[in-house]
Amino acid sequence: GPDPAPRTGERAEPRPVDEGAPADDKDAPAPPSGDARPDDAPPEGTHPLPAYPAAERAVRALAQAVAYGQWRRDAADPGKVPEYEDIDERGAATLIDGLLARGQGLSLTTDATCELLAAYGVHVHRALPAPTPDAAAEAARALGHPVALKATAPHLRHRADLGGVRLDLADEEQLRRAYAELTELFGSPEELRPVVQRMAPRGVDTVVRAVIDPAAGAVLSFGLAGAASQLLGDMAHRLIPVTDRDATSLVRSIRTAPLLFGWRGSAPVDTPALEELMLRVSRLVHDHPEVVAVTLEPVVVAPHGVSVLGASVRLAPPPARDDLGPRTLPAY
Repeated sequence: GPDPAPRTGERAEPRPVDEGAPADDKDAPAPPSGDARPDDAPPEGTHPLPAYPAAERAVRALAQAVAYGQWRRDAADPGKVPEYEDIDERGAATLIDGLLARGQGLSLTTDATCELLAAYGVHVHRALPAPTPDAAAEAARALGHPVALKATAPHLRHRADLGGVRLDLADEEQLRRAYAELTELFGSPEELRPVVQRMAPRGVDTVVRAVIDPAAGAVLSFGLAGAASQLLGDMAHRLIPVTDRDATSLVRSIRTAPLLFGWRGSAPVDTPALEELMLRVSRLVHDHPEVVAVTLEPVVVAPHGVSVLGASVRLAPPPARDDLGPRTLPAY
């Protein structure tokens, strides 16, 4: 009769192969030749489909494939650095040389900062000092109502949440009342360093920075002003010179980017104007390596246009560079 099946825990003994038996009856397959394919290999011209144990893993794999395809497309067309006819590169160079002649490195005054940025088409809203209520009223008359009254002391600067800013002051009476409230809450004008500034259209407060990184070179950074960038570190970065495609992706790279595009029914803001502003800052730093730091904060992005309400620039002799600038992967 037939051989009994081995019981659990026992090994079946191999049976001898009858050399004269047909090939189909042999238990041991013949060794494959060089041209033979394994039995489980797909037919020629076909590709196997990947299988995943859960739908979530399949979706993640698909997202990675889409991101890789986008990366390949971006590498094939990296964009271009636009030219702007209103940029005064020579005038900016003359101003920088004159300022650096005073010392090895310096932070520019408000007037010098505004003049240098204006050479590249970046216009900063003027903020006039207001050491007294009468000076504040005179500044408001020069700028035109409505105005904002701001404390610029280091512990209150860019901190509207602490109450150091009064907005939409429509007349002199409101301005004087706000001035009295600030000094009563926070101290003397010498401690507050109040300024008066013309009101800008309402929008989303952002920050644009450019610095010289010791390892990467010149870097442009972008994020929302306030806790998003200071506390959560929600900033995006690109190497300078920034192309138009870089600027477009930079705006969309932060986690809080939906606030710029109509989140929860809010009005979308003018992101093309924001991108142009970043491209102009990138050109300034790229054209003049003596500009080692630029900070625009806040930059209010409204539904139409942007307003730069604060700016600082630092100059220094250009750092030594032993490379050829940004390095990219070759196109295969």
